[in-house]
Amino acid sequence: MAFSLPSINPIPRRYLRRLRSKFRSAISPASSIASVQTSFNPHDTIKALRSHRWSVYDAKYLLLIIIAVFSLSISQAPGPMMKTAAASVLIGLLLMPATRQFFLPFLPIATWLVFFFNARFIPADYRPHIWVKVLPALENIFYGANLSNIISAHQHTVLDLLAWFPYGILHFGGPVIWAIFMFLFAPPGTVPVYAQTFGYMNILGVAIQLIFPCSPPWYENMYGLAPANYSMEGSPAGLRRIDQLFGVDMYTTNFTASPLVFGAFPSLHSGNAVLEALFMSHCFPKLRPFVIGYAMWMWWATMYLSHHYAVDLVFGAFLAAASFYVAQTNFLPRIQMDKFLRWEYDYVEYGDAPASGYEYGLQDFGRDDFRHDSSDEWTIGSSSSISSGSRSPVDGSHSSWEGDTLASQASDTELSELTTQ
Repeated sequence: MAFSLPSINPIPRRYLRRLRSKFRSAISPASSIASVQTSFNPHDTIKALRSHRWSVYDAKYLLLIIIAVFSLSISQAPGPMMKTAAASVLIGLLLMPATRQFFLPFLPIATWLVFFFNARFIPADYRPHIWVKVLPALENIFYGANLSNIISAHQHTVLDLLAWFPYGILHFGGPVIWAIFMFLFAPPGTVPVYAQTFGYMNILGVAIQLIFPCSPPWYENMYGLAPANYSMEGSPAGLRRIDQLFGVDMYTTNFTASPLVFGAFPSLHSGNAVLEALFMSHCFPKLRPFVIGYAMWMWWATMYLSHHYAVDLVFGAFLAAASFYVAQTNFLPRIQMDKFLRWEYDYVEYGDAPASGYEYGLQDFGRDDFRHDSSDEWTIGSSSSISSGSRSPVDGSHSSWEGDTLASQASDTELSELTTQ
């Protein structure tokens, strides 16, 4: 007896029809703000660059180029041909609008990864003194004890697994999961701001680790407070027990050959977890207890596995909070609580809400246009996508706000007629 797919589908057809109807009704045909680029024509990108309003904020691309060139120039692997090929592929992806919309916000993250993994090739003669006693001293001053040693004193296989999951799995896969949630359910433009904030914060974190190298708790457990040098290998610390438990050699090899053995301060495990929690709390307030719990879980795991002191975690959280505040104040789209999917948004406001308390700044009609044009991805996080206060200017020549919405241009007479109907 042959079965067709509809006959074995456990979901009744009437519910599928309702689900499809709800999804389609959420997509506004009058707005292109949530649309995704599908063109692969490089001419479209060149046209967008010609119409782009350059400003001092665009110096961020120059900064990324400088860091990338420096990192690749000191790199000993791969060879020049592979580096040239990788750069060519990246340029090609940036030239096509369909791929540019994803890889342009990803540039700071890619630069951070290149910067981090090539830090090992910086000659020791040009690197500063390694601070071994500073973090243990600060730990005792602020907390009266070494919290990492206290938390890791009692070890158990169950605790090892509970610490491994956030530190060894979610730290790497979590940012992608959060980004998918924000892409689907947060306002359009949220993910590019999240990606750029994530990348620049990690670049700053690696720079601090290079300028102010400090030893982690596992070093104190192995060598005490003896002076350190750059020839020393890293250690997986508590993650070695995970390798032994599963019979693999993953964390031991990777952490032993870590590019930044003495990059304990600040903790980017903490910084990333707190930044993710702040973005998710902003986009989904109901998930705030869950994401805060995730950040606290990460804090416990880093200390239990002897990879960071508590002071490292606090400064990493401070770095994340400062980065998020800058993003939220100037670049992050505001949440509209009556919207569920990104396709329900027909306009977006950026930055802090007005002090007067109006949710969408409707009192500003007749003064400035607070609407945003999403056609220029190069302006994300630049002065051309923000203005003073809470409004975002719109380029009249590329307006994506055609349609009958409350945010569209209207005369005072038309507005009064709307309010009386």
